[in-house]
Amino acid sequence: MRELLIETPDQSYPVFVGEGALNKLDELFAGPLKKTTRLLIIADELVASLHAETLKRALPPHLPTDWLTVPKGETAKTFASFERCLTFALEKGLDRKSCILAFGGGAAGDLAGYVASSYMRGISFIQIPTTILAHDSAVGGKVAINHPLGKNMIGHFHQPEAVLFDTRFLHTLPEREIRSGFAEIIKHALIADPDFLKELMENITNFQHISADFLAYCLEKGIQIKGKIVKEDVKEHGVRAYLNFGHTYGHALEAKLGYGKVTHGEAVAAGMVYALRASERKEGLTFELKRFMNWLAKLGYPLDLNNGLSFDELYTLMERDKKTIGESIRFVLLQEVGRPVIAEMSRQELQEVDQFMREEAAV
Repeated sequence: MRELLIETPDQSYPVFVGEGALNKLDELFAGPLKKTTRLLIIADELVASLHAETLKRALPPHLPTDWLTVPKGETAKTFASFERCLTFALEKGLDRKSCILAFGGGAAGDLAGYVASSYMRGISFIQIPTTILAHDSAVGGKVAINHPLGKNMIGHFHQPEAVLFDTRFLHTLPEREIRSGFAEIIKHALIADPDFLKELMENITNFQHISADFLAYCLEKGIQIKGKIVKEDVKEHGVRAYLNFGHTYGHALEAKLGYGKVTHGEAVAAGMVYALRASERKEGLTFELKRFMNWLAKLGYPLDLNNGLSFDELYTLMERDKKTIGESIRFVLLQEVGRPVIAEMSRQELQEVDQFMREEAAV
């Protein structure tokens, strides 16, 4: 098990990665969180059905604990779920010294973190991610719910007290969820580390035969890359926006296709191809895009998600993206692998890239 440290100007917290990370709960509640009065577990319903007993055995026995399950995946990140969680917390008598444990994938973590950030103007919470995708979302303090008009549009920056990434939970992930999570690992490599990208493309030929050691290595690399960026820019006023590489177009696809109908990672993979093509045209990126696309396709990523969708619909959704300022749609592009940049894209430029995606999907 490895311990990584996420540092921000106001707060630093540990990320424990590896088998048995859950055992750190006792240490946390005997130390920095020893004044905690009550626990609320907000758990993905599927994760709870598989792993609730494992978490229960690791909880400090002296703390009163309540459980609330929420729908699996992105369907949890609604106003109705948010209100239900707050009502439950009030009914159970949580106070300002209570702590929420987010137990599940990225969606459960986003929801539980937003509840923690809002309840009594903010209480402590711990991320206990159970998916590969959550190696990204559990770190950095971005918590949110979705709006029908845009993903993650309603939220806060609220850092957890700790992240316990117990890799035992990953053993039950279906292949589609592994694929979804690895899209964010690929993103981290593209924006920060060309050698890491090369390692991924050489070592991952399918998602059924990834060694536990290589998986742990990938998770640690992704967390380290994100932690370094978060340390420099906590609230996304500058370089943290680089972490959104592939997300502007990807979020538009998610919103149009329906949250949960396509996984976040699948949409981001298509969004990264879109951003790489835009980078070639706008920034002169030299990149073996066709080889990269073939690799993604062999790993099972669908790159034709815009099939049947009009560009006008996607453009309207991209205009609502959080990175859009005024009339400009701002994209994270690459000058080269490991050198991201923010660029303003015109409607015509975006449509040309969208057309490239349609033509390539038809081949």
